[in-house]
Amino acid sequence: MGEMLTTREVAKFLNVNEKMVYSLIAEKGLPASKVTGKWIFPIDLVRQWVEAGTENFPMTAKLPPYHGLVLIAGSNDLLMDKIIATFNLKHENHIAMFGMCGSMGGLQALRHDLCHIATSHLVADNEEYNFPFLKDKQVPAVVNFCQREQGLIIEKGNPNQIRSVKDLENPKIKIVNRFLGTGTRQLFDRELKAAGINGEGLPGYNHTLARHMDVGLEVLRGNASAGPGIRTVASMLGLDFISFGWERFDLLISKDRFFDQGIQYFLSLLKGKVIQEAAQSYGGYDLSFTGKMVYPEPNPEDSGDA
Repeated sequence: MGEMLTTREVAKFLNVNEKMVYSLIAEKGLPASKVTGKWIFPIDLVRQWVEAGTENFPMTAKLPPYHGLVLIAGSNDLLMDKIIATFNLKHENHIAMFGMCGSMGGLQALRHDLCHIATSHLVADNEEYNFPFLKDKQVPAVVNFCQREQGLIIEKGNPNQIRSVKDLENPKIKIVNRFLGTGTRQLFDRELKAAGINGEGLPGYNHTLARHMDVGLEVLRGNASAGPGIRTVASMLGLDFISFGWERFDLLISKDRFFDQGIQYFLSLLKGKVIQEAAQSYGGYDLSFTGKMVYPEPNPEDSGDA
């Protein structure tokens, strides 16, 4: 774990007064944890938070002209893993590589020209996906990858009788969580806030893991009673699931790179048999919108497919 700052130290680091620090926590998502009634701030996460809000980020390097490598960064998804593997098997002169850094990390990577495709499912208070989190004037092309069901992965048989997020306040219940910057963590925090729960007070809230499957395995092993994740993982591991609802999972693609050969090969898989059969086998996915252009809006005379 990196260095932890006090409220006074983080105020000095950000060049604001201490009162403003509390506003930044509540209104802007400044990373912080409360220990024995006092706020502490992981300096590494604070630096990431500052970077995420940086405007006019200086570009020191750009992606080279397409030469067979498709770089994808962002949110973790099992169906995405399947399509990347299929791409790599099907196109021997091309390779797709994925960097798992959460939805927010994917948007940052795309913005800094570090990847071709960002995967994201961030939702704003107005229920709009991804667009409110884009800071650049040039909005990338957006293609829907899937819709998937998010919720709480819980122990088989639900021995703790968890019916909703509100039941997590039971001190006997230990949870596991996802990292800051992931869309799943963002959604979970929204659900907790709506239920009037301070997540920091829940046992296991700060035990964070990288992947949906990691959360499911922690519940399966009995190390946690519940954790946020997608229904697919619960189904695969024979665990129970409480739904928060369906979400949109998108591919955000730089308009300058949209027609690169590898990008088009990758998008062509969104209408193939592999994704259809995998989604049906996994469960928890809806592909009725898969492959459709979200932005720019398609011409009414076109089919709307990517």
